[in-house]
Amino acid sequence: MTQKKKKPLSYYLLAGFFGLFVLFLYGPMFAVFLLSLQGPEGQLTFPMRGFSFYWLGAVFGEQRVGNFVEAFWRSFSLGLIVMVLTVVFSVMAGLAFRRRFTGSNLIFYLTISSLIVPSILVSLGIGIVFGLVGLDNQWYSSALAGHLTWTLPFAFLIMLGIFGRFNPAYEEAARDLGASETTTFWQIVFPLIASSVVGVGLLGFTLSYDEFTRTSLISGETNTLPLEIFGMTTNVTSPTLYALGTITTIFSFLLIGVALFAIQYLSNRQSKPKQG
Repeated sequence: MTQKKKKPLSYYLLAGFFGLFVLFLYGPMFAVFLLSLQGPEGQLTFPMRGFSFYWLGAVFGEQRVGNFVEAFWRSFSLGLIVMVLTVVFSVMAGLAFRRRFTGSNLIFYLTISSLIVPSILVSLGIGIVFGLVGLDNQWYSSALAGHLTWTLPFAFLIMLGIFGRFNPAYEEAARDLGASETTTFWQIVFPLIASSVVGVGLLGFTLSYDEFTRTSLISGETNTLPLEIFGMTTNVTSPTLYALGTITTIFSFLLIGVALFAIQYLSNRQSKPKQG
């Protein structure tokens, strides 16, 4: 019988460090989960007082100040719009930057500079511009612009990497067979990058869904969900906030699951040989 090789001390040290790292990342989240499952007499700190789903249901009811449900749908709809626009513009930009053109370097650096400029300055500038045109109190316009300055640069860089390793021989073969540019894109290019596009869309949605800083100065009179939560931290003294954190976390994991399923489905469909 072969003896198992004894693991060195460094293995246990690194394993312990990794365990502490995971605890640091997810420990607060599990604490919020537990505190959201208290009974009606529950408080904001341990020890827990009973066990129930009372506070999870209270999220959907009337609050002392504000409304979680309306803020959620506002953030959700805004995130969907940002997701669609992010995907469309990033794919178009990725296609454009496959060939060098006059001013391409300037456009590239201007695009990614939004990631360098402090977000508070970006939101201030957007607020001033939209105030001049009378749209400073319209969250669906000013907040949309602010979120796109955050999501588009990331999506743009990702699409540059995707198209940077894309084999143009597939397109050349389609053109040799008489396919038009539109047909080549939808029948050849897009199916090959579809799984990556799903990932870019998920990134754009999540960046918009929980964006706070850029939204704080340009949302007008209405709040998105992160702003509503921040506003309630000074006056809500119940585990309702913890319950909201639990529900939104579950919602986020569901979105990730849907995105992974879509990516796997598209990958399997791409690798599956076509009949005929």
